[in-house]
Amino acid sequence: MKEKILIVDDQFGIRILLNEVLQKEGYQTYQAANGVQALEIVNQDTPDLVLLDMKIPGMDGIEILKRMKVIEPNIRVIIMTAYGELDMIQEAMNLGALTHFAKPFDIDDIRAAVRQYLQVVK
Repeated sequence: MKEKILIVDDQFGIRILLNEVLQKEGYQTYQAANGVQALEIVNQDTPDLVLLDMKIPGMDGIEILKRMKVIEPNIRVIIMTAYGELDMIQEAMNLGALTHFAKPFDIDDIRAAVRQYLQVVK
């Protein structure tokens, strides 16, 4: 069975890039442009891993992460941010995020991290 990855980012181009790269790796992908969509997908499809942008209009990444953890306490989350906001990164890590990537990120680094953290699932 394919592992399921949810990509949460308000930037369309980043969602498309990650979606294409991860589908080529053989993963089943879901995309959300905001927190409401992300939480619906977590509720319905229980992804194995979430790539979560921290700066999303409406509901920020910290709030999305908190709500995801209520729905699925063991959900695995990798955070992404274009900003070097160490307090937000630290809070996300305290909430259980696995690691973080600063934008612009190296797609090979993301691919390797996804592979690494999904192997833990198996």
